[in-house]
Amino acid sequence: MSDAPSVAAVDCGTNSTRLLIGRVVDGRLVTDEREMRITRLGQGVGGSGRLAPEAVERTLAVLTEYRKLMDEHGVTRVRATATSAARDAANRDEFFVPAAELLGVRPELISGDEEAALSFAGAVSDLDPAQGPFAVVDIGGGSTEFVLGTTEVEGSISVDMGCVRLTEQFLHEDPPSAEELANCLSIVELHLDDVRRAVPGIDQAPTFVGLAGTVSTAAAVEIGLATYDRDRIHHFVLTKDAVEDVFRTLATEALADRIHNPGLERERADVIVGGLCVLVSIMRRFGFDECLVSEADILDGLALSIGR
Repeated sequence: MSDAPSVAAVDCGTNSTRLLIGRVVDGRLVTDEREMRITRLGQGVGGSGRLAPEAVERTLAVLTEYRKLMDEHGVTRVRATATSAARDAANRDEFFVPAAELLGVRPELISGDEEAALSFAGAVSDLDPAQGPFAVVDIGGGSTEFVLGTTEVEGSISVDMGCVRLTEQFLHEDPPSAEELANCLSIVELHLDDVRRAVPGIDQAPTFVGLAGTVSTAAAVEIGLATYDRDRIHHFVLTKDAVEDVFRTLATEALADRIHNPGLERERADVIVGGLCVLVSIMRRFGFDECLVSEADILDGLALSIGR
Protein backbone atom coordinates (compact mmCIF):
# COMPACT_ATOMS: atom_id res chain seq x y z
CA MET A 1 0.00 0.00 0.00
CA SER A 2 2.86 2.35 0.84
CA ASP A 3 4.18 2.00 -2.73
CA ALA A 4 1.16 3.83 -4.15
CA PRO A 5 2.05 7.44 -5.04
CA SER A 6 0.52 10.20 -2.98
CA VAL A 7 -1.71 12.39 -5.13
CA ALA A 8 -3.63 15.59 -4.47
CA ALA A 9 -6.84 16.99 -5.92
CA VAL A 10 -7.77 20.65 -5.47
CA ASP A 11 -11.16 22.11 -6.36
CA CYS A 12 -11.40 25.90 -6.48
CA GLY A 13 -15.16 26.33 -6.46
CA THR A 14 -17.43 29.34 -6.35
CA ASN A 15 -18.06 29.00 -2.62
CA SER A 16 -15.34 26.74 -1.23
CA THR A 17 -11.77 25.64 -1.91
CA ARG A 18 -11.16 21.98 -1.15
CA LEU A 19 -8.27 19.54 -1.00
CA LEU A 20 -8.02 15.76 -1.05
CA ILE A 21 -4.72 13.94 -0.54
CA GLY A 22 -4.74 10.19 -1.03
CA ARG A 23 -3.50 7.08 -2.84
CA VAL A 24 -5.20 4.81 -5.33
CA VAL A 25 -4.77 1.20 -4.21
CA ASP A 26 -6.23 -1.64 -6.30
CA GLY A 27 -8.44 0.83 -8.13
CA ARG A 28 -9.90 2.33 -4.95
CA LEU A 29 -9.12 5.65 -3.35
CA VAL A 30 -7.56 5.66 0.12
CA THR A 31 -7.95 9.14 1.59
CA ASP A 32 -5.19 10.52 3.82
CA GLU A 33 -6.36 14.12 4.14
CA ARG A 34 -9.49 16.04 3.21
CA GLU A 35 -9.84 19.77 3.82
CA MET A 36 -12.44 22.43 3.01
CA ARG A 37 -12.43 26.19 3.48
CA ILE A 38 -15.17 28.66 2.55
CA THR A 39 -13.34 31.21 0.39
CA ARG A 40 -16.22 32.57 -1.75
CA LEU A 41 -14.07 32.93 -4.90
CA GLY A 42 -17.26 33.69 -6.82
CA GLN A 43 -18.16 36.73 -4.70
CA GLY A 44 -19.97 39.16 -7.00
CA VAL A 45 -18.93 37.42 -10.23
CA GLY A 46 -22.54 37.08 -11.38
CA GLY A 47 -22.92 40.86 -11.42
CA SER A 48 -19.44 42.08 -12.34
CA GLY A 49 -18.08 39.27 -14.51
CA ARG A 50 -14.81 39.58 -12.57
CA LEU A 51 -13.12 37.91 -9.62
CA ALA A 52 -12.94 40.32 -6.66
CA PRO A 53 -9.35 41.02 -5.44
CA GLU A 54 -10.26 40.10 -1.85
CA ALA A 55 -11.80 36.81 -3.04
CA VAL A 56 -8.61 35.95 -4.94
CA GLU A 57 -6.54 36.82 -1.86
CA ARG A 58 -8.67 34.60 0.41
CA THR A 59 -8.40 31.68 -1.97
CA LEU A 60 -4.64 32.01 -2.48
CA ALA A 61 -4.14 32.09 1.30
CA VAL A 62 -5.90 28.72 1.55
CA LEU A 63 -3.90 27.29 -1.36
CA THR A 64 -0.74 28.28 0.55
CA GLU A 65 -2.00 26.16 3.47
CA TYR A 66 -2.76 23.29 1.12
CA ARG A 67 0.70 23.45 -0.47
CA LYS A 68 2.26 22.85 2.96
CA LEU A 69 0.00 19.82 3.54
CA MET A 70 0.90 18.40 0.13
CA ASP A 71 4.61 18.78 0.90
CA GLU A 72 4.15 17.06 4.28
CA HIS A 73 2.51 14.09 2.55
CA GLY A 74 5.10 13.90 -0.23
CA VAL A 75 2.55 14.44 -2.97
CA THR A 76 3.96 13.62 -6.40
CA ARG A 77 0.97 14.38 -8.64
CA VAL A 78 -1.53 17.23 -8.43
CA ARG A 79 -4.67 17.97 -10.39
CA ALA A 80 -6.50 21.24 -9.72
CA THR A 81 -9.73 22.53 -11.20
CA ALA A 82 -11.57 25.81 -11.24
CA THR A 83 -15.27 25.71 -11.93
CA SER A 84 -18.22 28.07 -12.34
CA ALA A 85 -16.80 31.31 -10.88
CA ALA A 86 -13.63 31.11 -12.96
CA ARG A 87 -15.56 30.15 -16.10
CA ASP A 88 -17.55 33.39 -15.74
CA ALA A 89 -14.65 35.72 -14.84
CA ALA A 90 -12.85 37.82 -17.46
CA ASN A 91 -9.85 38.33 -15.14
CA ARG A 92 -9.37 34.69 -14.15
CA ASP A 93 -5.61 34.84 -14.85
CA GLU A 94 -5.23 37.14 -11.84
CA PHE A 95 -6.02 34.01 -9.85
CA PHE A 96 -4.65 31.29 -12.15
CA VAL A 97 -1.08 32.62 -12.42
CA PRO A 98 -0.32 32.81 -8.66
CA ALA A 99 -2.34 29.63 -8.05
CA ALA A 100 -0.13 27.76 -10.55
CA GLU A 101 2.99 29.01 -8.76
CA LEU A 102 1.67 27.66 -5.45
CA LEU A 103 0.35 24.32 -6.69
CA GLY A 104 2.90 23.50 -9.36
CA VAL A 105 0.09 23.04 -11.87
CA ARG A 106 -2.28 25.54 -13.45
CA PRO A 107 -5.89 25.02 -12.37
CA GLU A 108 -7.86 23.49 -15.23
CA LEU A 109 -10.81 25.56 -16.37
CA ILE A 110 -13.09 22.59 -16.85
CA SER A 111 -16.43 22.70 -18.62
CA GLY A 112 -19.72 21.92 -16.93
CA ASP A 113 -19.78 18.53 -18.69
CA GLU A 114 -16.28 17.67 -17.44
CA GLU A 115 -17.25 18.78 -13.94
CA ALA A 116 -20.33 16.56 -14.10
CA ALA A 117 -18.31 13.52 -15.26
CA LEU A 118 -15.70 13.93 -12.52
CA SER A 119 -18.35 14.41 -9.83
CA PHE A 120 -20.16 11.30 -11.08
CA ALA A 121 -16.96 9.22 -11.07
CA GLY A 122 -16.29 10.19 -7.46
CA ALA A 123 -19.87 9.70 -6.27
CA VAL A 124 -20.38 6.21 -7.72
CA SER A 125 -16.90 4.92 -6.87
CA ASP A 126 -18.16 3.29 -3.65
CA LEU A 127 -21.79 2.60 -4.60
CA ASP A 128 -23.34 -0.75 -5.56
CA PRO A 129 -24.26 -0.63 -9.28
CA ALA A 130 -27.38 -2.63 -8.40
CA GLN A 131 -28.76 0.58 -6.87
CA GLY A 132 -28.45 2.36 -10.22
CA PRO A 133 -29.09 4.07 -12.46
CA PHE A 134 -28.13 7.02 -10.28
CA ALA A 135 -29.29 10.61 -10.56
CA VAL A 136 -26.15 12.36 -9.29
CA VAL A 137 -26.57 16.06 -8.51
CA ASP A 138 -23.71 18.35 -7.44
CA ILE A 139 -25.13 21.61 -6.06
CA GLY A 140 -22.30 24.13 -6.20
CA GLY A 141 -21.94 27.81 -5.56
CA GLY A 142 -22.40 28.99 -9.13
CA SER A 143 -23.57 25.94 -11.04
CA THR A 144 -25.30 22.61 -10.48
CA GLU A 145 -24.40 19.46 -12.37
CA PHE A 146 -26.93 16.71 -13.11
CA VAL A 147 -25.76 13.28 -14.25
CA LEU A 148 -27.61 10.05 -15.03
CA GLY A 149 -25.77 6.75 -15.14
CA THR A 150 -24.80 3.55 -13.35
CA THR A 151 -21.08 3.04 -13.91
CA GLU A 152 -20.74 5.38 -16.91
CA VAL A 153 -22.31 8.74 -17.70
CA GLU A 154 -25.43 8.24 -19.81
CA GLY A 155 -26.47 11.89 -19.84
CA SER A 156 -25.49 15.13 -18.12
CA ILE A 157 -26.05 18.87 -17.99
CA SER A 158 -24.57 21.76 -16.03
CA VAL A 159 -26.90 24.67 -15.28
CA ASP A 160 -26.09 28.13 -13.98
CA MET A 161 -27.70 27.95 -10.56
CA GLY A 162 -26.03 27.48 -7.20
CA CYS A 163 -26.18 28.68 -3.62
CA VAL A 164 -24.08 31.82 -4.16
CA ARG A 165 -25.51 32.75 -7.56
CA LEU A 166 -29.15 32.37 -6.45
CA THR A 167 -28.55 34.23 -3.18
CA GLU A 168 -26.92 37.18 -4.93
CA GLN A 169 -29.63 37.32 -7.58
CA PHE A 170 -32.79 36.76 -5.54
CA LEU A 171 -32.42 36.54 -1.76
CA HIS A 172 -31.66 40.00 -0.41
CA GLU A 173 -33.87 40.40 2.67
CA ASP A 174 -33.05 38.90 6.07
CA PRO A 175 -34.76 36.48 6.31
CA PRO A 176 -35.76 36.16 2.65
CA SER A 177 -39.29 37.36 1.96
CA ALA A 178 -41.97 35.00 0.71
CA GLU A 179 -41.84 36.78 -2.66
CA GLU A 180 -38.06 36.36 -2.94
CA LEU A 181 -38.30 32.67 -2.10
CA ALA A 182 -41.12 32.17 -4.61
CA ASN A 183 -39.11 33.91 -7.35
CA CYS A 184 -36.02 31.85 -6.55
CA LEU A 185 -37.94 28.56 -6.53
CA SER A 186 -39.65 29.42 -9.82
CA ILE A 187 -36.30 30.07 -11.52
CA VAL A 188 -34.98 26.76 -10.22
CA GLU A 189 -38.05 24.99 -11.61
CA LEU A 190 -37.40 26.49 -15.05
CA HIS A 191 -33.86 25.11 -14.92
CA LEU A 192 -35.21 21.71 -13.90
CA ASP A 193 -37.42 21.70 -16.99
CA ASP A 194 -34.20 22.13 -19.02
CA VAL A 195 -32.61 19.26 -17.10
CA ARG A 196 -35.51 16.94 -17.90
CA ARG A 197 -35.23 17.76 -21.61
CA ALA A 198 -31.44 17.36 -21.68
CA VAL A 199 -31.26 14.19 -19.58
CA PRO A 200 -34.39 12.13 -20.26
CA GLY A 201 -35.20 9.68 -17.49
CA ILE A 202 -33.20 11.41 -14.77
CA ASP A 203 -36.38 11.87 -12.72
CA GLN A 204 -37.05 8.11 -12.96
CA ALA A 205 -33.69 7.04 -11.49
CA PRO A 206 -34.14 4.70 -8.50
CA THR A 207 -31.39 6.43 -6.47
CA PHE A 208 -30.91 10.19 -6.11
CA VAL A 209 -27.37 11.00 -4.92
CA GLY A 210 -26.71 14.52 -3.63
CA LEU A 211 -23.22 16.03 -3.47
CA ALA A 212 -21.49 19.09 -2.04
CA GLY A 213 -21.96 21.56 0.79
CA THR A 214 -25.68 22.28 0.58
CA VAL A 215 -26.59 18.60 0.75
CA SER A 216 -24.03 17.78 3.45
CA THR A 217 -25.23 20.75 5.49
CA ALA A 218 -28.87 19.68 5.22
CA ALA A 219 -27.83 16.27 6.55
CA ALA A 220 -25.72 17.77 9.34
CA VAL A 221 -28.58 20.05 10.45
CA GLU A 222 -31.05 17.16 10.31
CA ILE A 223 -28.72 15.01 12.44
CA GLY A 224 -27.83 17.97 14.70
CA LEU A 225 -24.07 17.51 14.29
CA ALA A 226 -22.20 20.02 16.44
CA THR A 227 -18.94 19.17 14.65
CA TYR A 228 -18.38 17.75 11.18
CA ASP A 229 -18.24 13.94 11.06
CA ARG A 230 -17.76 12.55 7.56
CA ASP A 231 -18.62 9.01 8.61
CA ARG A 232 -22.04 10.09 9.86
CA ILE A 233 -22.84 12.20 6.80
CA HIS A 234 -21.48 9.99 4.00
CA HIS A 235 -24.35 7.82 2.72
CA PHE A 236 -26.83 9.28 5.22
CA VAL A 237 -30.33 9.08 3.75
CA LEU A 238 -32.16 12.41 3.76
CA THR A 239 -35.90 12.04 3.39
CA LYS A 240 -37.97 14.58 1.49
CA ASP A 241 -39.77 15.44 4.74
CA ALA A 242 -36.44 16.14 6.43
CA VAL A 243 -35.30 18.39 3.57
CA GLU A 244 -38.59 20.29 3.67
CA ASP A 245 -38.23 20.72 7.43
CA VAL A 246 -34.63 21.99 7.23
CA PHE A 247 -35.59 24.34 4.38
CA ARG A 248 -38.60 25.71 6.27
CA THR A 249 -36.54 26.27 9.41
CA LEU A 250 -33.52 27.96 7.82
CA ALA A 251 -35.48 30.02 5.27
CA THR A 252 -37.63 31.65 7.95
CA GLU A 253 -34.81 32.53 10.36
CA ALA A 254 -32.76 35.72 10.28
CA LEU A 255 -29.04 35.14 9.71
CA ALA A 256 -28.28 35.99 13.36
CA ASP A 257 -30.53 33.13 14.47
CA ARG A 258 -29.75 30.74 11.62
CA ILE A 259 -26.07 30.50 12.55
CA HIS A 260 -26.97 28.79 15.84
CA ASN A 261 -28.32 25.65 14.14
CA PRO A 262 -25.98 22.71 14.92
CA GLY A 263 -24.51 21.43 11.67
CA LEU A 264 -24.56 24.78 9.85
CA GLU A 265 -21.16 26.40 9.34
CA ARG A 266 -21.23 30.11 10.05
CA GLU A 267 -19.50 30.85 6.72
CA ARG A 268 -22.19 28.98 4.78
CA ALA A 269 -25.19 30.39 6.65
CA ASP A 270 -25.73 33.35 4.32
CA VAL A 271 -26.05 31.19 1.18
CA ILE A 272 -27.57 27.95 2.50
CA VAL A 273 -31.16 28.99 1.73
CA GLY A 274 -30.26 29.51 -1.93
CA GLY A 275 -28.77 26.03 -2.05
CA LEU A 276 -31.76 24.50 -0.31
CA CYS A 277 -34.05 26.09 -2.91
CA VAL A 278 -32.28 23.84 -5.43
CA LEU A 279 -32.38 20.69 -3.28
CA VAL A 280 -36.01 21.00 -2.22
CA SER A 281 -37.10 21.82 -5.78
CA ILE A 282 -35.35 18.73 -7.18
CA MET A 283 -37.11 16.48 -4.69
CA ARG A 284 -40.49 18.12 -5.32
CA ARG A 285 -40.23 18.33 -9.10
CA PHE A 286 -38.63 14.97 -9.77
CA GLY A 287 -40.62 13.10 -7.12
CA PHE A 288 -37.63 11.83 -5.13
CA ASP A 289 -38.60 10.66 -1.63
CA GLU A 290 -34.99 10.24 -0.51
CA CYS A 291 -31.55 11.71 -1.15
CA LEU A 292 -28.46 9.57 -0.57
CA VAL A 293 -25.84 12.02 0.72
CA SER A 294 -22.36 11.46 -0.72
CA GLU A 295 -19.16 13.03 0.54
CA ALA A 296 -17.36 11.46 -2.42
CA ASP A 297 -17.48 13.90 -5.32
CA ILE A 298 -15.34 15.79 -7.85
CA LEU A 299 -12.28 15.62 -5.58
CA ASP A 300 -12.47 11.83 -5.53
CA GLY A 301 -12.97 11.80 -9.31
CA LEU A 302 -9.90 14.00 -9.78
CA ALA A 303 -7.74 11.89 -7.46
CA LEU A 304 -8.83 8.67 -9.18
CA SER A 305 -7.98 10.17 -12.58
CA ILE A 306 -4.32 10.75 -11.67
CA GLY A 307 -3.74 7.94 -9.15
CA ARG A 308 -4.24 4.98 -11.47
